Amino acid sequence: MGDLLDASDAEENELALALEQTAAAMKTEADFTKRAAALYQLLATTQKSKFRWVRPGLFNDELAEHLRADAEALRTILEKTGEWDASRDAKLKKLLHLATKKHKGEKLLIFSQFADTVRYLEKQFEAAAVSHLRAVTGDDPDPTAAAWAFSPRSNKRNFSAADETRVLLATDVLSEGQNLQDASIVVNFDLPWAIIRLIQRAGRVDRIGQDALTVTCYTFLPADGVDHIINLRNRLRGRLKQSEEILGTDETFFDEDIGKTKAWHNLYNEKSGALDDQDDEVDLGSFALGIWQDAIKDNAALQKTVEDLPDVVFSAKATPPKASPGALVFLRTAEGANALARVDNAGKIVSESPRAILELAACAPETPALPRAENHHELVEQAAEAVIKEQPAMTGALGSRSGPKYKAYYRLKDYWASVEGTLFAGPLAALPRALEEMLRGHLTEYARDTLARELRQGLPPEHLAQLVLDLRNENRLVLLDNAAPPPPPQIICSLGLR
Repeated sequence: MGDLLDASDAEENELALALEQTAAAMKTEADFTKRAAALYQLLATTQKSKFRWVRPGLFNDELAEHLRADAEALRTILEKTGEWDASRDAKLKKLLHLATKKHKGEKLLIFSQFADTVRYLEKQFEAAAVSHLRAVTGDDPDPTAAAWAFSPRSNKRNFSAADETRVLLATDVLSEGQNLQDASIVVNFDLPWAIIRLIQRAGRVDRIGQDALTVTCYTFLPADGVDHIINLRNRLRGRLKQSEEILGTDETFFDEDIGKTKAWHNLYNEKSGALDDQDDEVDLGSFALGIWQDAIKDNAALQKTVEDLPDVVFSAKATPPKASPGALVFLRTAEGANALARVDNAGKIVSESPRAILELAACAPETPALPRAENHHELVEQAAEAVIKEQPAMTGALGSRSGPKYKAYYRLKDYWASVEGTLFAGPLAALPRALEEMLRGHLTEYARDTLARELRQGLPPEHLAQLVLDLRNENRLVLLDNAAPPPPPQIICSLGLR
């Protein structure tokens, strides 16, 4: 109906009180009609300025007939179901069993897509005497404070045992940009259609600083009858598979999928938009992190040895079977993106696949180091120049070619080239600056979802350009860090293949 974000507390409380006072007593069509009239009167007076009102002419007899049919269908459902009885809620009982029996004493992060569900669970958990409980929704004035109380170690905060949260109920207000890795158990009480939510939720705990060897994700599925009707499980599995093929993932959301996922540690999601800035195969940082953690687990002294190495360090080894001589280079771009490249002996890029390059570089502790080739540094230089030259497409600055950032950037870049210098360019004068910011920054979650939706619907380039400019004017397009100029590209290390 509109947006109440600008309403005063008094106005919001007035509306909430009206809803609460009338909801409990409604039984008949007359009850609903009376409630609707009261709410309309409220919205048309104290709340009038908060909504964009459509003209009355749109409400014709045909629409009225359809609305009455919908209302009657909903009322029939309410009559059949009767009053809600929490004691018969089997799903709630399973959740309480997880929190009070199976994982008693452990931290649980429980997500629901809906604020009403979170408040319902909070009430039932309190009735079950679950202690050290906290619930967070978009209405919470300080969600970060709740994150700190739940995960003080990872946020470098101090809380007494009495004040620390063990069970955190939350909407997706906490699914992005928070460190919650003091816990290793995530529960999806419902399944959001946007699969990115599932990945972001797991990413709150499956990230750098997690001490547990495994992260456990529980996902509640619809009842068999409901799932048979809407086919939600299969539809979501199809979308997860598409995401896996583009991004790579090691999370498992359905029991029958265990053992079929790729063992790539690539979804730590360290900051907002990180999922949008991965290449088509695997997130380099997360995959390398898995290798690093395995290495230092077996040899603790190795950590200090590696950390003490200078930048631009190099070595060489024998070329593995079925590979060609050349060099492997690891560098960090001016935008702070990590990049790997493999060149042959002629200095030509033959691979940028993080997984393939890291597997090619793999060595046992006893693998002998060989002297570098005479042209080693020249090959490294050529590889670095090639990566930097093709930086937008090769280092992940624009993300996956199938992602909204990549698609929107190149469509608008081509569109600007077609209108630059014409009369149509005037209203779009800020578009080049917006494209530059898209290249340097991370799309906000809102911009990412909005652009993805509009691109799927085939939004014309002129309308896409206006959408991007509107998002920029509202400070909702990208997240930028302008505190310091970007550092120059930096070669971290290289490995020759002899």
